[in-house]
Amino acid sequence: MATCPRCHQLVDKQAVRCPYCQNELKAFGHPGIPLYQAAKDSYLCESCLYHEDDSCNFPQRPYAQTCTLYQNKNEPLIAQLPQPSFSTRVRFWVRKNWGLILLMGLIVISVALAF
Repeated sequence: MATCPRCHQLVDKQAVRCPYCQNELKAFGHPGIPLYQAAKDSYLCESCLYHEDDSCNFPQRPYAQTCTLYQNKNEPLIAQLPQPSFSTRVRFWVRKNWGLILLMGLIVISVALAF
């Protein structure tokens, strides 16, 4: 569950509009595109990473109160993914290089038969 930025009621994460105040929660009416909204007397650009590095081309910049591309400059861009275990990496490598393993096996068998 998420909270509506306008009325602070709990709403479904996939809701396009808040059922209480009809505030638009998703961009373009699509549940997969989040619509970031600033507080009443502030702007998103003040804390946006794209505004800071000057790569933003949003027409309402620097006074945008809603944005679909907002990225908080105090949060990491990509969450740290857990490192796969050694056995997982070996299984992936074997699955990826099965042809090479088969060829090496044939070479070892032919050398063993030659002696």
